[in-house]
Amino acid sequence: MRVLVVEDHIETAEYIIASLKAQSHLVDHCDNGRDGFLSALDNNYDVMIFDRMLPGLDGLTLIKSVRGAGCDTPILILSAMGGIDDRVEGLEAGADDYLVKPFSFQELAARLAALTRRPPLKTEETVLQVADLEMNLIRRTVTRGGVLLDLQPREFSLLEYLMRNAGRVLTRTMLLESVWDFHFDPKTNVVETHISRLRNKVDKPFDTELIHTIRSAGYSLHG
Repeated sequence: MRVLVVEDHIETAEYIIASLKAQSHLVDHCDNGRDGFLSALDNNYDVMIFDRMLPGLDGLTLIKSVRGAGCDTPILILSAMGGIDDRVEGLEAGADDYLVKPFSFQELAARLAALTRRPPLKTEETVLQVADLEMNLIRRTVTRGGVLLDLQPREFSLLEYLMRNAGRVLTRTMLLESVWDFHFDPKTNVVETHISRLRNKVDKPFDTELIHTIRSAGYSLHG
């Protein structure tokens, strides 16, 4: 595996690097937080080891910066600060594990192996896209061909459900349950009305129709 070690104590760094290389791992080393941040973002590592007390950028700030930049590589903190509050603070900053100095390399190696065996966290989608229709779930905006569409909250929810299930035929009952949370037939044309409104905004001003009626079945959104 490829490992980034960010450690300013030269003897500790040399010990970790030599031990990892003896196990045929590839190791990069930085002796300060700023270089560690750049290296973490510029390279693909399997796991990273950060000291907590670092020059340039302290370990906790380094972790928060790396996570804030979208890097989800497993991080192990290696620190002489071993109090419960210290460990909790490190984990809450975004680290995946915390090992207190002094340490044995055998334990460090076992913890690194455990971190690399963990399945990656499933990241929640923030943008949905079908053809030239794009929905940003964070900003709560919808554009088609770069044109901003003005949707009401229920229209947004309906379109989100259609986009999450693009290509599938969605029945009226499925829409009532998932978008309106109705587990009974309200005996109204609420679905048809909102589909019509969506079409006026999503399809009518454009050349290609995306929302399709499937006769005797329901609706489907596809390019």
